[in-house]
Amino acid sequence: MFKTIIRLTSVVAVSLALASCGSNNDSEVTTLRLGHTLDTQHSVHQAMVYFGERLSELSDGAMDVKIYPSSQLGTEREMIELLQIGSLSMTKVSASPLEGFVPAMKIFSIPYIFRDNDHFWKVLNSEVGKGLLKGVEPFRLKGLAYYDAGSRSFYTNSKPIRTPADLAGMKIRVLNSPTAVRTVRELGGAATPVAWGELYTALQQGVVDGAENNPPSYYLSRHYEIARYYSLDEHTSVPDVMLMSLRVWENLTDQQQAWVDEAMQDSVLFQRKAWQASTLDSLAKVKADGVEVIYPDKKPFVEAVKPFHESLRGTAVGDLISQIKAM
Repeated sequence: MFKTIIRLTSVVAVSLALASCGSNNDSEVTTLRLGHTLDTQHSVHQAMVYFGERLSELSDGAMDVKIYPSSQLGTEREMIELLQIGSLSMTKVSASPLEGFVPAMKIFSIPYIFRDNDHFWKVLNSEVGKGLLKGVEPFRLKGLAYYDAGSRSFYTNSKPIRTPADLAGMKIRVLNSPTAVRTVRELGGAATPVAWGELYTALQQGVVDGAENNPPSYYLSRHYEIARYYSLDEHTSVPDVMLMSLRVWENLTDQQQAWVDEAMQDSVLFQRKAWQASTLDSLAKVKADGVEVIYPDKKPFVEAVKPFHESLRGTAVGDLISQIKAM
């Protein structure tokens, strides 16, 4: 109850502070409030800090960013709802839960459709990627950019995952996405959606036997303290999406929108470099702590999800997969 009261107080404070957002009065500083669920050591948080610095530089101090990290303002879903009513300026969400708004976003939760990292970014920067970002606008959201979230792999607390057969009977935490749920089921596991903030306890208490995520999230969340096997099968590449309240965006002047766009694109380049360094550092640290990092043969995993791909043939998502594979 106390946490709920604190959270509601924070939201009210954000709402009141947004009164100046988008103001045309040159004497006022336009402050964008940005909430997210990640630790302040995460490369995405660091990129957001850089975004704020660049925005302040480009606007000569006329705009700035106030960041609320570590779920201070709620879950990803709750912050999306705050964006929709204009009570929060910006947030970061994983692309997977957005499929509830834009069905085509499920493309990122379908396993093994990107050949490598270069192919992945070629898709995101193409008209396909831009179209997916634009698809959130009917829901009073503005898609600004993609941040790198690497590839998702399985980590478990009782046994290592070397082949899909090892997932049989294991409860694996997944994102709140029907496609993510199906992916784990196709690979033989029992998919269990659990909120990110509750996952450490769920692993600790045996509510789930494992989860799947990228190396920095695995390390910074301290999930490696419980789940001591990390299998780099890299089944999906789900980007983070930077969202803005469409109401807040439309209340900005053309010049302010241009500053936001430029600062955001600069932060994307910053984050991609920071992400690569963070990934290598995270893997080195969990190995040093005694985690068993497994590099499985991916072919059995790719074969296991072929029926999933075939089942989408002739659908809009299946056509999208064909476009992506052809790039």
